[in-house]
Amino acid sequence: MSSTGLLLNAQNDYVVINNGVVEITWTNPGGIIKGIKYKGIDNLLEQKNKDLNGGFWDLNWSEPSSTKTRGKFDTIQGADLQVIVENEEQIELSFTRMWSPEVQGEQAPLYIDRRFVVFRDVPGFYSYAIFEHTKDMPAFHLNTTRIAFMLNKEKFHYMVITDDRQRFMPSAEDRLPGRGKPLAYPEAVLLVDPIEPEFKGEVDDKYQYSLENKDNQVHGWISFDPPVGFWQITPSNEFRTGGPFKQDLTSHVNPTTLAIFLTSHYAGTELLVKFETGEEWKKVLGPVFTYFNSISDKDMALSLWDDAKRQMNEEVQSWPYSFPTSEEFPNCDQRGVVRGRLLVQDRYLSKENLPGKAASVGLAAPGDAGSWQRENKGYQFWTMTDEDGCFVIKNIRAGSYNLYGVVPGFIGDYKYEVVITLTEGCDIELGEIVYEPPRDGPTLWEIGIPDRSAAEFYIPDPNPKYVNKLYLNQDKFRQYGLWERYAELYPENDLVYTVGVSDYQKDWFFAQVNREIGDKAYQSTTWQIKFKIDNVDQGGSYTLRVALAASNHAELQVRINDPTADPPLLSTGEIGGDNAIARHAIHGIYWLFTVTIPGSLLLGGENTLFLTQAKTANAFQGIMYDYIRMEGPSCQNGNL
Repeated sequence: MSSTGLLLNAQNDYVVINNGVVEITWTNPGGIIKGIKYKGIDNLLEQKNKDLNGGFWDLNWSEPSSTKTRGKFDTIQGADLQVIVENEEQIELSFTRMWSPEVQGEQAPLYIDRRFVVFRDVPGFYSYAIFEHTKDMPAFHLNTTRIAFMLNKEKFHYMVITDDRQRFMPSAEDRLPGRGKPLAYPEAVLLVDPIEPEFKGEVDDKYQYSLENKDNQVHGWISFDPPVGFWQITPSNEFRTGGPFKQDLTSHVNPTTLAIFLTSHYAGTELLVKFETGEEWKKVLGPVFTYFNSISDKDMALSLWDDAKRQMNEEVQSWPYSFPTSEEFPNCDQRGVVRGRLLVQDRYLSKENLPGKAASVGLAAPGDAGSWQRENKGYQFWTMTDEDGCFVIKNIRAGSYNLYGVVPGFIGDYKYEVVITLTEGCDIELGEIVYEPPRDGPTLWEIGIPDRSAAEFYIPDPNPKYVNKLYLNQDKFRQYGLWERYAELYPENDLVYTVGVSDYQKDWFFAQVNREIGDKAYQSTTWQIKFKIDNVDQGGSYTLRVALAASNHAELQVRINDPTADPPLLSTGEIGGDNAIARHAIHGIYWLFTVTIPGSLLLGGENTLFLTQAKTANAFQGIMYDYIRMEGPSCQNGNL
């Protein structure tokens, strides 16, 4: 037993820590959190759900032959408990689970060590885990892993994701048959007879509350009686997969709060972690901080969000933490720094190099330009450049990386070609590095903004029958069923966009989707871009750049002046599986295609470009465009 103020009580089937502020109970040796007692609430967690209760680490995994993103669900049960640290200020628990051939097919072949760290008088606790696949383990796919908390249904009704995305939420019961009506997929439910009438006619879908990794730092729930907050804080993205723009779940109805470490959401099968037989791999996930706060004045309960943001900033400033005892988590002195200045060279925009301002610059596993989007086994370290393109990436684990970059306003991906090897305590100065975006000639016309998003295009109002009130005046793309609006706007003929006349904010639908022509029967769509070229260089080559913000099992075909040309100038084949259209996102995985158009195929005067989305199996096959640009033949001197 520790000294007064930090008490540890370990019994045969449970273990309790009381730090003077909060009391936490785990199963022993399972490591499932059964109770959190705080500020007059006997348990912040729910214990009466039919299936999942309390707080727990879990994972979803599949056999290597699987082609799906979901497999076997596993609420990780430990087999052994060790007290790693026990002193007056800190207790660290370790719940471990080994693997042996006797459980093959029943448990994911991983060694898992889950850690929980509690400090005296701190209203919350930290958690991290070490996952390891060893040379004697078989192949498998790790689809998802996370920490999940099922909160007390009687207490937590108000959810906060961001300053602007917060609201009272319906209950889990409202989603059940009779009160809720399932829509096109199980996650989306129309509330037809909710317990609280104010929610009637709204759609509830957990994917409406997703965030990008770079913004997913704190979210949670507020109880008003008593006024208590429950918050999940993620101080670093180094252990998450897919880079800063990867999107994932946060909190949602039940009430549930999640700390996501890896999933295929908004990406598809490319972000499944696929292990070969005998492949050696080890990764530290976390630490993350589960934070509780309270206030005496019920009328000030919403201010708990401001305090949660303050605490999040404090945790970010404290990263990397000094307290984890696992040697797999390097402290600040064992990490390195990379700094430099990113410039952009586009000879058709400026004779001088331009600063790569507000660019995302990051280190990830060596690979091709843009490969960080699909990287899923290592660590990533990202920052943003300042107005001059300068950047400093701190707290980088020792290892070998490529430096990647994404510059708003310019297409494509930057990659620093030299592999950067960091050692403990190093500080690497790269100096000025230059990104030369893809370009073969001057811009003849363009549609959209090269920012990896379709947000600038026309997003329709939702069907009044399928509204989420939170998004009536913000983030309209998060409304349910917008894909159905295309056929309503274009019941017979597809979209036609005329360069110089049309306005992409009003005339370019945000997603090219199929047209429903019957019960689960769909028709491909072909969009037209009409443009004029007065003086065609018949012997020259023109270049079409097509950047996609998302693709879900789609096939893009490009033709010029002949809608039946076979073969087309471009056929991507079936690409993508990010499901961004169905999951209320405005982007998924980024794609960039270059199409060479011989001048002999162009007409002096009006030309028509045909863009066909050819796959028609379901309503969610489609693409979102980021940006389209037509370039003329290269200028002879290659300058302005």
